[in-house]
Amino acid sequence: MSKRYTVSDGRLVLNLEEAEEGGYIVTSPLNPELITEAETLEEAFANARDAAKALRQSRARLLRRLGLAAAKKPG
Repeated sequence: MSKRYTVSDGRLVLNLEEAEEGGYIVTSPLNPELITEAETLEEAFANARDAAKALRQSRARLLRRLGLAAAKKPG
């Protein structure tokens, strides 16, 4: 059974699970779509920040598309 840790840097809360091949699988209990991997704790936070930024950008694009689609609907 792999070890699991919950860590925070004051801005992000992350779950780290030891990966079989080494390093960690990184997820967030506050953002279930955030999944990345890292070799160290510092890398876990850096990768999680990058993943969170990419998720925010993706959600913003989706909302813009949905807004445009709703605006184009007749009626």
